[in-house]
Amino acid sequence: MLRKIFVWLAASFALPALALDGEVIVHDPSTVIFHEGRFYTYGTGAGIPILTSEDGWTWKRAGALMSAVPGGKAGPDVLAKGGNNTWAPDVIRIGNKFFVYYSAPGTQPKSAIGLLVCPTLSPEAANYKCEDRGPVVWSDGIEDSNAIDPGVLLDPEGRLWLVYGSYFGYIRLVELDPKTGLRRYPDRKATNVAINSEASILIHRDGWYYLLVTHGSCCQGASSTYNIRMGRSRKVTGPYLDNMGVDMVEGGGKLFAASRGRHIGPGHFGLLDLGEGVQKFSLHYEADLDRGGVSVLDIRPLLWRDGWPVAGDNLVAGTYVIESARTGTVLELGVQGFPVGGYRQRRGGPPGSGIVGSGPPTAGPAQGAPPPQGPPPPPQIGPPIADQDPAQVAANWPANTGVRLAPAMLQAQQKWVIAAVDGAGGYPGAPYFRITVAGTERSLTATKDGELNATAFTSAAEQLWRIDQLVDGTYRISPKSVPGSTATWALSAVGSSTPTLSKFDPASDRQRWLLGAP
Repeated sequence: MLRKIFVWLAASFALPALALDGEVIVHDPSTVIFHEGRFYTYGTGAGIPILTSEDGWTWKRAGALMSAVPGGKAGPDVLAKGGNNTWAPDVIRIGNKFFVYYSAPGTQPKSAIGLLVCPTLSPEAANYKCEDRGPVVWSDGIEDSNAIDPGVLLDPEGRLWLVYGSYFGYIRLVELDPKTGLRRYPDRKATNVAINSEASILIHRDGWYYLLVTHGSCCQGASSTYNIRMGRSRKVTGPYLDNMGVDMVEGGGKLFAASRGRHIGPGHFGLLDLGEGVQKFSLHYEADLDRGGVSVLDIRPLLWRDGWPVAGDNLVAGTYVIESARTGTVLELGVQGFPVGGYRQRRGGPPGSGIVGSGPPTAGPAQGAPPPQGPPPPPQIGPPIADQDPAQVAANWPANTGVRLAPAMLQAQQKWVIAAVDGAGGYPGAPYFRITVAGTERSLTATKDGELNATAFTSAAEQLWRIDQLVDGTYRISPKSVPGSTATWALSAVGSSTPTLSKFDPASDRQRWLLGAP
């Protein structure tokens, strides 16, 4: 089964990803964070521009964070050690407050990283006011570092860490005080953890610390060479080695994401953990050729393989077979199928029986005719069998029917068109989809009793589907809502023939599905 997952994943990498919707122009986005019913990210620009979204799919601009700071700009200590620019922020929640770290470069590599402390991220809140706590780290323009591009991690032991730097020198690591957000040991020398990169950030999983950095050149539109590389270590202080054992301080780095298709220059990784086995990551592309070559935000699935993070792709519209990862059977409309290519004719019963192989009964030899003489003719390879046209078989399907699971046979009732529904909203990284039997208007529909049907598409919430790729590469398929229920449901395989809806269990294979080309 895993081989099949990886084959389909590899095939999907050649497909174009759906872009986020709305106002998504941003450069150097922070980690996406969820607060009081909204997603937020912050980027490079005057006053630290804000992008926000209610569902993670449709985004809009929401002013600038510095408007919540007295004076509307960085404080005098930050300006003295850096400059009057606001670049490449990162944000983390610690208890009931938010720490926003931002770059304030002057003439590089003279720069500082400042800290804003905010009780809320919501511009509409009465307590929307951020405190400027001054510079956290800085570079004097002479040392082999450039204090920009902060990335912050709260480790499993509750210790807070900051990585920063760019091509003017090393990527450096310092420990922070979770109570203040400032350096815990300001007199200690920073630890060098990587070189020849920028936009660094740390994540943790299963006892490993992963350092992700952006390599290559930025800010040249479609000529940018940004790509994301990584190393890992059992200790937060390193050394961070790539999969070939090369230390990132010596230029190592396993490739995580590179330019593909019409999205050029991925950079600025940020982890978005949605729970229940669903992880995603935010990033920007230096150039989205479908949007005139501007820099845009994206959110993509984060997968894990052999102890390393893998950059997944959001699902694209197309025709799919939906296979249960537990049973190997596929979702189909509950109708009588017809073999692809018709019934196969092969040698069957004795002469005169009227039975020929698996096909329908046919007339045997005439009464009293001699039996066939000699050996049977050798088998012949025929031409390719054409795909089954739904129009040729759907006329015999009943008007109302449910769905079921059955062995994969490439029959018309087993092919599902998955297509985005315009104007229906979405979730982090993707829109809601409709799932319809190919060549028909019969759409997968959740019923009020938590079961499934296939009915004409009306854009009702029970016909809108969220399709999340899990960290192992399989998919969770969930209706936007179920009539009469506020619970969260997921498509589930009860056995080898019965699909239903049930609460998602991350430890079970029942709600894990494979999507493959028919």
